[in-house]
Amino acid sequence: MPLYHRIGRLPKKRHIAFRSEEGSLRHEELMGNEGFSGLSSLLYHIHPPTMVKSAGEYCPTKWHAAEDPSCRHRHFLSSKLPREGNAVEHRRPLLWNSDVAVLIARPTTTAGSFYRNGQADELIYVSDGDGVLVSPFGRLPYRRGDYLVIPRGIIHRLELGASEHRLLILESRGVIRTPKRYRNAHGQHHEMSPFSERDFRLPEAADAIDQSGDFSLLVKQRNGLHAYVLARHPFDVVGWDGYYYPWAFNLEDFEPRVGLVHLPPPVHQVFEGDGFVVCNFVPRIYDFHPEAIPVPYHHTNAQSDEVLYYASDRFMSRRGIEYGSITHHPDGIAHGPHPGLIEPSIGATSTDERAVMIDTFRPLAVGRAAEGIEDKEYWRSWLAT
Repeated sequence: MPLYHRIGRLPKKRHIAFRSEEGSLRHEELMGNEGFSGLSSLLYHIHPPTMVKSAGEYCPTKWHAAEDPSCRHRHFLSSKLPREGNAVEHRRPLLWNSDVAVLIARPTTTAGSFYRNGQADELIYVSDGDGVLVSPFGRLPYRRGDYLVIPRGIIHRLELGASEHRLLILESRGVIRTPKRYRNAHGQHHEMSPFSERDFRLPEAADAIDQSGDFSLLVKQRNGLHAYVLARHPFDVVGWDGYYYPWAFNLEDFEPRVGLVHLPPPVHQVFEGDGFVVCNFVPRIYDFHPEAIPVPYHHTNAQSDEVLYYASDRFMSRRGIEYGSITHHPDGIAHGPHPGLIEPSIGATSTDERAVMIDTFRPLAVGRAAEGIEDKEYWRSWLAT
């Protein structure tokens, strides 16, 4: 998603002396991915961003797989997870492989520490809640229905508003980006894309914070949280520019595609990563052939696990779900609409549904936290009439 952005005061050229009005030298920090060849931003700090008072306390993030590894369709009820803690230390891993992890958090408080994921890009779907994502890049207000894209290495904190929070979190080993097929050779989203740059919300300017003290930072790296104490506030940035920063996109701004007959899920794609894609389903008009079957056909997607997070309690091909349900249909078993839903869909004109789908190209492990909230009879639900 290469989109140039700049905030604050900047020197005329990169990597030249840049001073305050009092003559103090500003300190450059280049932040980006893929060494010096990927997307990056250049930030100007009041103080060096390297001032660490203490480092080293390590707490491994132990993810335990479910004891039952059998391959079957599964249904998890995220509403049964407790509301507790903050969005960093109290996120629950439900499904994962070597490319991506799917986690749920229901935080009640703003984290006391700043946070930096040093091993994964993060995509947070705000199923419930509002607040502000704060970072050295500025303020990014968020609301229900937002996707928050946070590239790895960015120090940030979610400042929770008053409303109850429920967050679907993806941690990606690869870069999270918009689909390549939506962009032209220059990186701009073209006219066939179901959204455009105008729909993206970028960080807003915030005053640099020039404070000394003890500032707690949790860094996720090597599958654990490392505790640091910084000597200076990490948001002492007077200006920055570049292509690397957190940004937001709301599910309601997705422009769904419709056709004469049913279109497959790739038309609903919104993001891609290495080894997975993310699609979303939104209210839309149904297919307009007079005999079209709007619900999806049965399908066996070899080399793909399908995960659906239901952001409403309605979905055209599924029975027995609730708001916050998560279904996992693994590679190796056919899946499709529940019995009794195909015939009634013929002649229907529209659907009012919201869901986030993650399709992975490697099998997903089921976490112990998911096992404890499972509807264990779900895999039998296709036997019903």
